[in-house]
This record gives sequence, C-alpha cells and structure tokens, in this order.
Amino acid sequence: MDTKAIEAAARSAIAPLLPAPVTNPYFTGDRTKAGYSLPPYYLVYFLLVELLGFDDSGPEEKVAWSVPVDYKGRRLTIEHRKLGLGIFSHNAADDEEAAVEVANRIHAGVKAAEPFFDLLAETAARGSRLNVVNNSPKLFERFEFLATQYESKRLEANAREKETIRTRIEDGYIISYPSSTIRRHAQLYAVSAIEAFFSWTEHVFIHLGIITGRLLTGDAIAKLADANWADKYKIALDLSDGDSKNFYDRLLVLRRQLRNFVAHGSFGKEGQAFQFHSSVGAVPLLLPHRRGADSFKFGNGVDFVAHDAIALIHDFIRHLWSQSRAPAKIYIQDNGLPLVLGWRATGRMLGRCDQKRQ
Repeated sequence: MDTKAIEAAARSAIAPLLPAPVTNPYFTGDRTKAGYSLPPYYLVYFLLVELLGFDDSGPEEKVAWSVPVDYKGRRLTIEHRKLGLGIFSHNAADDEEAAVEVANRIHAGVKAAEPFFDLLAETAARGSRLNVVNNSPKLFERFEFLATQYESKRLEANAREKETIRTRIEDGYIISYPSSTIRRHAQLYAVSAIEAFFSWTEHVFIHLGIITGRLLTGDAIAKLADANWADKYKIALDLSDGDSKNFYDRLLVLRRQLRNFVAHGSFGKEGQAFQFHSSVGAVPLLLPHRRGADSFKFGNGVDFVAHDAIALIHDFIRHLWSQSRAPAKIYIQDNGLPLVLGWRATGRMLGRCDQKRQ
C-alpha cells in the first residue's frame, strides 16, 4: 500500500489546517461546540499523529493526548480529555467559526485516510496486541431468562392440566383447556432458549479457546468465528474425554434439528412439513423409525421433547465449567472480563484451565 499517496491526500483534505508548535503542554482552553461533531477519537489521533506527524503534547492528568493546530493563524488544540474529545480555544466564542472549519477539515481528512486505517486494523489482526470483548454474561442471561420462563410455563401447564373453562354462546357453550395454550407458550420459550444457548456457546467457546492457548491471534479468532459450531466446540473441549464427546454428539443432533426446523421456515430438510396419504389417513413423512435415539422430534410443528432438550443443556453447562475449566468460569462468565491476547501469548493468563493442553 502506498502510504505516501494516502498521506498526501489526507494533507490536501485538511488544508489549510497545520500543526502548531507546542508552547504549553498543559493547555487550559475552553471547549468549543464544534468539537462535539468530531469523528471518533482514535481516528482523529491516527490521522493527525500517526499518519501526518502532528505533535502530541499529552498526556497529563485528565488528558490522554493533546494536539495543537493552526488554522489560518488561529491557535486551537484538539484534545482527548476525561469528558471526551474536543476542540479547545482560549477564546471559544471568537474561535467557534474557525473550530467548525477545523472539524470539517478533520472529517475530510479521516475520509481520505480510510485505507491507512484499514491497514492499521489488518496489521493488528495478524498479531496478539488485541483485546477480545466478552459478551458471555449478557448472552447467558438471555438463555437463563428464556429457560426460566419455559420452566415456569411448563409447571403452570401441569398444575392446570385438569382445568376447563366453559364459555356460553348462543346455542350452548365452548369448552377450552388453559393448559393447552400455556403448554404451547412453554414450547415457544423452549425453542428461543435453545437458540439462545447455542448463541452463547458460539461466543464462549472462542473465549475458552483463547484462555486455553488454542487461539493467540486476531486472524485465528476471525477464522474460527466464521467456522461452524462443531469446530468451535472442538477448540474449547477435548473430544478424547468421554463426557465431552457424549455431549458433543447429543448437542450436535439438537443443533442440527433446531436449525433444520427453525432456520428453514419450519419445513426442515427431511420432509418434516410433509404428510403422505395412506390407508389410515395423513401420516407424517418423518416417521419415528427415521428418528435416532437422541432425536428431539422437530417436525410436525414444534412437538419436540422440550424438557429433555433443556435438561441436556443444563447438564452440559455444568460439565463445561467443571474440572480444569472451572477457573475460566470465574474470568469469562462470572466477571465478564475481556480476553487480552497479548497476556495470553506471553503466558500471563496461565492457570489450571491450561493443564490438559500443556
């Protein structure tokens, strides 16, 4: 990539904005209104300091960085302070118009420098100087909420199993059974809970792969993020362990049936939405003999065994955070801390969760 050409384009875009000499590293000017419209702080810093070589006179208390600039003879400072990025001046009222022009020039410069930013990001992704955001607690909270709602509805349906409601109509009355409606609602919560569980595992498996030393660069993480669920499982758990292999096989069946049914408009891939004509009437095309022992009966609507599926998931979660992976739960799930690849690559995040991998 021709960074000289990008630099020239960026300089042209911000002209006549120029670097100003550092006369007082502890600038105390007032914030202008125009400064609120600046691009994200890191893009401004990359543009002015990394690409164009403007001087950074920071940091100091409550200031991360400070770049003095000259715009048509007016001295302004672009600073990232405790309360955010801004354009500052000793005479903010008189310099407001100039600050607006500076903000506009910086926006133009940021647009011209986009290839440079892409290069920075691509270079960073190939290494280990990265933090990996941890959304595991939030994703698991969603699963827990839906699973709790399912269990509540299931118990309510069981408790009201014998209840009937008679509603008078003109020629008599209609009998309805509340438990049937409640049970349908429970199934809906179950499907959503299972989907939430697999969403959580797609995320947490990658974090376990990092903390156990299987994933050490941004490139490796990006590739695994695009891979299928089975590949992520194998990064996080060892299939040579009998329990891990058993859970893998059963969860794979559940995931495949859920995806085939839900993600394909409830038609599935095995004729779940079909019934064939027979001497005994319409019969489901997916007959019981075609369902394996671990089938959760997706097909003919959502008539799978929700309780068995949710129970399997809870059993797996206990297994996931057991044995050598127990310390990882404290870091990843309980506290929701980001994973620092640089620490892991240098061995600063070693613990009991690494023992089986070493």
